[in-house]
Amino acid sequence: MTTTNYFKLVFAVLLTAYFLWVAYDPMQGSFLDLVDLPIHETGHLLFRLLGEFMGIAGGSLLQVIFPAVFVGYFYLHGKYYSAAIVLFWVGQSLLNVYVYAADAVVMQLVLTSGLTGSEGSFHDWNYMLSAFDMLGHTKTVAGLIRLSGTITILAAAAASIYFSFAPQVEDVDEI
Repeated sequence: MTTTNYFKLVFAVLLTAYFLWVAYDPMQGSFLDLVDLPIHETGHLLFRLLGEFMGIAGGSLLQVIFPAVFVGYFYLHGKYYSAAIVLFWVGQSLLNVYVYAADAVVMQLVLTSGLTGSEGSFHDWNYMLSAFDMLGHTKTVAGLIRLSGTITILAAAAASIYFSFAPQVEDVDEI
């Protein structure tokens, strides 16, 4: 029998509204940006072991991989609603990476140094796109990242609302 968990449904709808607003205008940022930043910086340290390019790419990679690991954990343990909720974070993280990638040419974002890339601070995405001679394709690359983030948020919305209605392993334990 399917029962609706109204708390989960309301929470899913509120998160859907919030993250669709973030997807509409990623430049405005999100409350998760403060969580993403230390994960991003840790990614540089961890991936540095694989060489210079991967050390630089590792920030954006870990920023997306980290929440995706939690999605996988919840999914594998039959906690589909929880996986769907954390999937919002994956989408937001992709949108945060989009903001950084979209800035690769103009380099106006204030980075951890307190300076912009145009003021001499190192800019990951300028470096990475230049390494592949793709700086001229910044809008396309950034647009694909933004599309991926938006689709991920839409998937999280659909799944979290759906699993508000469906019984799960975590719910069965309570019966």
